[in-house]
Amino acid sequence: MKMNFNRLFRVIGPFASAIALIAISMALVFAIILTDLSTQWITFLAGILVAAILAEATRVSHAEWNLIRRSAQLKQVRDKLEDESRLRKKAELHLTESKLRLNLLDEVLPIMVAFVDADGICRYHNHAFMDWLRKAPTQINERNMREVIGAKIYQEIATETRQALDGHYVRYEQNYTRADGAVYKLSAEHIPQFSEDGKVSGFFMVMTDITSREDVQSGKPLASTTHITNTREATTNSQALFIDTFSQQINGEKDARLIMGAIERGEFRLYCQLISPLVSNSAVHYEILVRLAEEEESLMPPGAFFPQAEKYGLMPHLDRWVVQHVIAWAAHHQHDTGNHQTMYFINVSRATMGDPSFVDYFEATLNEYGVSPTTLCFEIPGLELALRSAIVSDFVRHIRTSGCRVAISGFGRERILFDLLRGLQIDFLKIDGSIIFDILRDPVDLAKLTAIHSVAKKLGIVTVAELVENEATIAKLREVGIDFAQGFGISRPRPLAE
Repeated sequence: MKMNFNRLFRVIGPFASAIALIAISMALVFAIILTDLSTQWITFLAGILVAAILAEATRVSHAEWNLIRRSAQLKQVRDKLEDESRLRKKAELHLTESKLRLNLLDEVLPIMVAFVDADGICRYHNHAFMDWLRKAPTQINERNMREVIGAKIYQEIATETRQALDGHYVRYEQNYTRADGAVYKLSAEHIPQFSEDGKVSGFFMVMTDITSREDVQSGKPLASTTHITNTREATTNSQALFIDTFSQQINGEKDARLIMGAIERGEFRLYCQLISPLVSNSAVHYEILVRLAEEEESLMPPGAFFPQAEKYGLMPHLDRWVVQHVIAWAAHHQHDTGNHQTMYFINVSRATMGDPSFVDYFEATLNEYGVSPTTLCFEIPGLELALRSAIVSDFVRHIRTSGCRVAISGFGRERILFDLLRGLQIDFLKIDGSIIFDILRDPVDLAKLTAIHSVAKKLGIVTVAELVENEATIAKLREVGIDFAQGFGISRPRPLAE
């Protein structure tokens, strides 16, 4: 009922105020024409009319301001949708190209390929694999490899299969006897496939027939064998090249080399975004952001390379590169920050948190450049704290022992984790932008912000508001007592070198 009344009020409100303004104007005119009012009364009524006009003008101006702000927000959303559309088209093009390569693999090349999952079930095979075994697709698809290649062969390659499922690349040669008694020699490779969580989901079995005349132990005609031998002699180099390329694609070696090459060639760029104090006599800080040089040129979203780097275990390399360059930059500018020490916030990946040698690395780097450990503050995502509290606690303990600071970012995005903060030596709590964005309109988000800040103060933790966009939000954050603010309303990211 209350919601319907509010909706009705929003609809008729502007008309009611206009009608009221007209009514006051007509009352004033009739009072002047039809009555003999004194000058004081006429002045009083005119003042009321002017005040009503000013009030209506203020309301219209506020409505226009809201319209402009909403239009700007819609433009941002539209631009984001256009960027996502371009990325989707690029992904579709990449997918089409991948399908063409898979079609080549599946139908043209004579190399036999099959994918075996962790349970030993054949989930994929190409035509060459099916033709060489002389079996129908129904005899291969979704069947155990023991049944597909025979119990004897399966037992002979059991060790290689286990090694592949343990995550090792395996290459070997194996004799295979067909039903007609002919013995063939195969060169086989097992290429493990890793899922997003780093576990082995199965392996690709890539096989090439390397049978020669001397290897054949059957008295039957060798026409098919001779054809295979001639084909092998004509295509040895191209097959070897294809196997190498296919192996790279499956293992991610190609993408991994691209990322490692970008690190080695200095193709990554460091940006920084201001973290501004909302109270006086406090130092400004900066969050360090990593960009790949091609992101700006190809309109890739910032950090688009992160999923690939995480997938192939390269985040510790990138994190070390960031730490080394930030410390080197801070060493050359540590005297330019005035009376207060500037701190640089660096996001740390889950792989780096579990790397026991990382702390030794950055301590040695700090000593090399003569930079104080309090110059760095490592950011840990709130989700990591929720999912891997033991690993995070251990990492925080080592970081704090070395003298560096620690921040939890994105706090409150999923759920409030007050209990997990107890016992952790956290210096900064960065409140997620999904809460900050609506504190001027949503009393629930404002209550969340106030509660988080209140608990943080009791724990002695400094609060930072993320994704702050305008002065009104900054004023409300000051009213609540938030210590720092970060977002486009404060400063946009800029190159660290500027």
